[in-house]
Parts: sequence; structure tokens; C-alpha cells
Amino acid sequence: MLKLEQVSASYGSVPAISNVSIEIGEGEADGLLGANGAGKSTTLRAISGLVKLSSGTITFAGTNLASFPPHRIPELGIAHVPEGRQVFPEMTVNENLEIGAYVPKAKAERARTLELVYSIFPRLAERRKQFAGTMSGGEQQMLAVGRGLMLKPRLLMLDEPSLGLAPVMTDVTFEKIGEIHQMGTAILLVEQNVSRALSLVKRAYVLESGNVIMHGTSEELANNKQVQAAYLGI
Repeated sequence: MLKLEQVSASYGSVPAISNVSIEIGEGEADGLLGANGAGKSTTLRAISGLVKLSSGTITFAGTNLASFPPHRIPELGIAHVPEGRQVFPEMTVNENLEIGAYVPKAKAERARTLELVYSIFPRLAERRKQFAGTMSGGEQQMLAVGRGLMLKPRLLMLDEPSLGLAPVMTDVTFEKIGEIHQMGTAILLVEQNVSRALSLVKRAYVLESGNVIMHGTSEELANNKQVQAAYLGI
């Protein structure tokens, strides 16, 4: 479904990712792992069209994304939940969610999708009239994920969903992501909590200094001595 072939991108003259190749099948859950600055977020931004490619190609369902401006890429079925949640603090939960359904196909089914999101995240339903800025970090993360779901995506990209959350809210967040995946939505997960990420995804790619240095199934990577030493504390 999603295929990156030899993708390179820079911020000005500073290289960010180099010759990155990854592939995600329909309905799969895959992860991007690595330390801070490894290029994980840049890879997601490249897929979303927010970073211009220096070389390589990105295709989604056979469509070359280079021909689409960033605001058109969500219409293809790609939702990007950025690091840091980035909800609209002075808008209610309900208003934040409705904004997520801005493309024509999603807007036509907005009411039905809204109830689906509330069924996945009952806490959001309880707070639907509350201003997003007054919610806890965990609740805002639920809202950010829910807003992504309002797009009715085929692929949901999540950038560090556990960042800054208490352990109990991390548990809830990963449980909900698992539920969303079980519903048939493909997941591309960027996550520094490697053990939690590997428990959720089917396979993963490890980035270092903007390069993919290894990839494999979650079981293979969990048992890899290099991954164990670098990321799992073993």
C-alpha cells in the first residue's frame, strides 16, 4: 500500500534522511524505531508532503505522492497525528474532532465517524463540550488520535503517541491503537518506547542518522542483540 524507495530529504543543507526504503501492506502495523534525531519524524513528514524530497519516490496505493500538495494527501487516506498532539486548545473536543473530517469523503460520513470515535474513546464523549486546552496530556493524545480517525484513513501515522504520558495513560493509548488496528486501519508508528512498539507492530525499521540500518519482524528485532543493547536495556 505504502512504499518508500530510496527516499532522501534535507532541512536546508542539513541531510535528515538518506536512501530510506520501507513498505507497508494493506492493514499492517509497522514501526519506525531509533533514537532522537534518527529521522523518524522526518520520514512521516516526507510521506505527508511536509518535507520536500531530495531524491527517491513515495507511492500510496500506486499513486505517486510527489504530484500532490500536502493538503491533498489526506484525501488519499493518509492521516498524520504529529508529535506533541497539537490540538486546538480554545476549541471543544467535538469541534476538534469535526475539523478532522475536512476532506469531502470524510465530511459526508462525519456524524457516523464521530460516534465511532466516541465509542473507542468514551472519555472524549464525556468531555465533548470541554475546551481541549483544559484536558490532561493523555486526554489530548486521545483527541489527537481521534481527530486522525475522523479522516477515515487507510493509513494512520502516529508520531510518539506516548511522549510525556504517565504509564497508565501510555497503557490506555497503546490499547486504543491496538483496537484501531484490529478494525482494519494500517498503522505506521514512531515510538521511542521500543518494547511497547514491538508489542504492537508486526514489523519495524530501525533508523540511525537518517538511514535504515536494520528491519524485520517485531519478534526478530526483539531478539536482536544490537536492538536489545541499544533500546531494550538488555
